[in-house]
Amino acid sequence: MSWTTVADVVAAICLLGGSLLAFAAGVGLVRFPDLLARMHSATKPQVLGLILVLIGLALRLRNGPAVWMLVLVVAFQLLTSPVASHMVGRAGYRTGKVRSELLVVDELTADQNAAESEADARDAAPGL
Repeated sequence: MSWTTVADVVAAICLLGGSLLAFAAGVGLVRFPDLLARMHSATKPQVLGLILVLIGLALRLRNGPAVWMLVLVVAFQLLTSPVASHMVGRAGYRTGKVRSELLVVDELTADQNAAESEADARDAAPGL
């Protein structure tokens, strides 16, 4: 068995695994009931699925510049996906889309109330 055959088999496994994870993320977006659960299904398996697909593609291509381009795609996905889901979660929380009865720990409400009271105090103070 040669190296190319092993690489092709591993590439096929990675491509299939990544495709299944991306499909599971899509099903989770449709089936989960609330915003936070949908966000979780949109970020976790989707990112891992994309990474597996790109690893499979890199193993199949075996071309230096193309592999480095795929590494950049993975790096940018790992950097932007958590930030984007965090911002969507905060926006959903502030607009009332999050079901607060399902939260175990709710630290954002205290921070939000403190920020609102500081803003009210600043608006009420004359000459500032």
